[in-house]
Amino acid sequence: MATTTRTWSFGNQDLTFESGKLALQAQGAAVVTYGQTTILATCVSSAPREGIDFFPLTIDVEERMYAAGKIPGSFFRREGRPSETAILTCRLIDRPLRPTFREGYRDEVQVVVTILGIDGENPYDIPAMNGASLAACLAGLPFDGPVGSVRMGLIDGEWVVNPTFQQTEEATFDVVVAGRRNDAGEIDVLMIEGEAPDNTWPLLADGAMAPTEEVVAQGLEAAKRAISEVLEFQMEFLKEIEITERPFEPRPLYGDDMYELVSSFAKDRLSQAILPEKVAREQALSALKEETKTHVSSTLG
Repeated sequence: MATTTRTWSFGNQDLTFESGKLALQAQGAAVVTYGQTTILATCVSSAPREGIDFFPLTIDVEERMYAAGKIPGSFFRREGRPSETAILTCRLIDRPLRPTFREGYRDEVQVVVTILGIDGENPYDIPAMNGASLAACLAGLPFDGPVGSVRMGLIDGEWVVNPTFQQTEEATFDVVVAGRRNDAGEIDVLMIEGEAPDNTWPLLADGAMAPTEEVVAQGLEAAKRAISEVLEFQMEFLKEIEITERPFEPRPLYGDDMYELVSSFAKDRLSQAILPEKVAREQALSALKEETKTHVSSTLG
């Protein structure tokens, strides 16, 4: 298999995609480098599993001491348990990837991201998310990707794409956004994960721009434009590689008649149950679930 490498300039850093050199036994594998932070993402699937009613997708992020140029001492040779950052990165990868696999897909899928190198400036979570998308596409699975991911930081009143650790210390808001392109060519947002960094209150006290609803909405629009660029990079890269599509036969849990029965009863009621207050909303949704179960049971006898 020939090695394919492409590099683009993105967010004041070089973004590099590479495939065909590492993890050749995996169905899909990609190396992503952003700045000097490098990750390896692999994706494999098993034979179809019968008798399951969910999509068994597993995401694993493997941090390695050698990525920081360190080797464990003679007593602690093994790598430790996953860090909080690794666990949160697994969730960031899972949430946009899971709904992108086609409805009715029940094969077991594992995506493993190994951190090969860190530069102390660029977080590895965004390269990991984009690498997982590439690996899933390269594996030939029923995956409606690619999925693009970016981090946006509100720094000095401006939205900065993929800020470094040092830049994030000056940010009043930090948000990770993932999305994909729809049939109309627009970006559908799949996931938003935002937070106010530790320095937010001191920065606001010094007159920094506050992350109001309007300001955050502007940041999401900027994120969409950045995601569009990342998706273009991924598509250009994927076009250069011959991908073998794996056979896929949907296995829906229920037939169209069941979906129609539930939809006709619950669709309008669901819109009424989406209340602004959290506790009231959860109570309304819980009550609607029970009402729907009762309706379906009585209809089907």
